[in-house]
Parts: sequence; structure tokens; C-alpha cells
Amino acid sequence: MTAQPRSLIQCDLDFDLPGFQAGTLRVPYSHDRSAYGHIPIPIAVLNGSSGPTVLLTGGNHGDEFEGPLALMKLLQALPQKSIRGRLIVIPALNFPAFLQGKRTSPLDGCNMNRIFPGNRNGSVTEMIAHYVDSELFPLADIVIDLHAGGASFNHLPMVLASMPADSRRHDEYIRLIDAFGAPHTMLMDLLGEDRTYGAAVERHGKLFICGEFGGFGTCNVDGLALVEQGLARLLHAAGLTDAPDVPCSGPTRVLRVEGARHYLFSPERGVFEPMFKLGDRVRAGQPAGRLFDPHAPWRAPHLLRFEADGMVVCIRSFTGVEPGDCIALSASDASWS
Repeated sequence: MTAQPRSLIQCDLDFDLPGFQAGTLRVPYSHDRSAYGHIPIPIAVLNGSSGPTVLLTGGNHGDEFEGPLALMKLLQALPQKSIRGRLIVIPALNFPAFLQGKRTSPLDGCNMNRIFPGNRNGSVTEMIAHYVDSELFPLADIVIDLHAGGASFNHLPMVLASMPADSRRHDEYIRLIDAFGAPHTMLMDLLGEDRTYGAAVERHGKLFICGEFGGFGTCNVDGLALVEQGLARLLHAAGLTDAPDVPCSGPTRVLRVEGARHYLFSPERGVFEPMFKLGDRVRAGQPAGRLFDPHAPWRAPHLLRFEADGMVVCIRSFTGVEPGDCIALSASDASWS
């Protein structure tokens, strides 16, 4: 892999220094109100004895709150903790978006999870992505990025998994997923999208675990608890901490998204009436809902149908739709093999 030029972002932490440190990433931002300004993004590191490095991030999208809140709570306890290895924590990676509760950055309109590996000389969001890709991913052995459905979606709390390209690491990866203890683990299909945070981690050959833990642009109480307890179990399984007193409720159920047939997209503009709920089991050909034309309410609605069997794992928050909007995502039962 060709090394990228060193980032323009400065960090006031020494990642090799033992103990706990808290500081900021300084993202250069010259604008009308501050010619020589920067955006400070909070970051912390706890460096113990020899062991693996785990990178924990939340707020990749600024309208997803379970991850940032869980990581903020973790940071309250880190100064008193002793670990083996190193833990790097950024509660809100796309900090400008997080402060305004927006999926995309208010500074440049960028969706951070669609611009990796970023750009050293690009916009603010591109510079952050470039820093993470060029400076942090190389340090990490395990990378965990915490998501939710955001304002436009509600998601069943679950881990999103992608098996490592190196088959020799499959058992280790499954062990970490099982330790997290989510009720569901979904093998995702992003229809060829390779600009994501996770795709970038995989290009570095590191173990990557993601998750969706709520939605509607709010904090899901159950999703937040799952993140906190799951992280405690996973950090123990990775060898950083002693065993936590938070046993998981049972084995995870593996699901798989199988291409476009598991996505329900709107073919036209309208107002959508769903005929399903989050978590429902649906069949191919089953009615999914009615799409009404608000400009001609006397016309018969367009009946949309599911294209594949599965369980509905994600639903749209907004009733109004445009052509191409994703209304729902489903997934079928699967196994690791």
C-alpha cells in the first residue's frame, strides 16, 4: 500500500506515552471569522502495558448518538482504569456535524462515511478522514465504529460484520463478535460502495467491527446499554481488560443482506404508508406499503412489495419520499460460513 502524505491535522497527544491523556485533533479551518483558526476534536488515549491497540470512534454521522454517549461515559472512567495494550477514543469523529445533529457536515456538506480515504488538502471532513486513514488506522489492531440509523432511519440494534480477507483471522473475528453479544449480527451488502470507513479499515488489513444501535436522531436507551455492555465484553475478549460483570443474554443471530433485493426503494415521489413494522418477518411479494400522490390524492396509491424473504432491520423515519429514497432494509437468516 502506498503511504499517503502526512496529515495537516495536528494532535497534542503522544500515543506512545504510558497512562491516560486527553486532548484534541486540530483541524485547520481558515474562514471569514477566523483566518488562522482550527477545529478542536476531542480525543483521548489510555496506554497500558504491551498488548493490542483498539480504536473506538463514534459520531461518524452527527445525528447518531448512542456511540458518542457510550464513549463519553467510557472516557469518564478511563483515568482510573488499568489496561493491557492501548485504547484510542474519539467520541464524535465528525465533530462539526455532531454539534449540530446533522448526518453531513454543516461546513462542507460531506458525508464522512462516503469519502475515505479522504484528502490531505481537501475540505474539513476530507482532512479528518485522511488523518484517520493515514495516522490512526496504521496504529490499530482492532477498529470499532459505532453508528445508528440517524434522523432518517430507525435500526434494530445490531453489529454489522465483514469477515476479514485473511481467513486465518476468521475465528478471532467471530470470537470478538460473540463477545460483544448483540442479539443480531448482520453481514452487510452496500452494493459496491467502497468509500466507507469500514472499507478503508479493511484495506489496512485490520479487524473492523461496526454497529447500528437505534435511530430517529435520538438516543435509544436499550441501544446505548448494548453498546456499553458490548464494549466492556469485547475489550476483555481482545485482552485489554479483566472480565466485566456484564454477561450477554445469548448467542448472536447471524443475518445477511443479499444485494439490492433486500432494499426497498421508492420509485417516485409521494407519501408512504407502511404495512410493516421494524423486526417483522416478511416474504417475497408481500405488500410493503402504499405510495400516495399528494398532488392527486384521488388516484389509487402505488403498491410496493418486498422482493425477498427476510426480517425488516431498518425503516425510514420520514413519510415523504423521493425517487431513490430507501424505505426499508431487510436481511435473511445466515451463518458465518
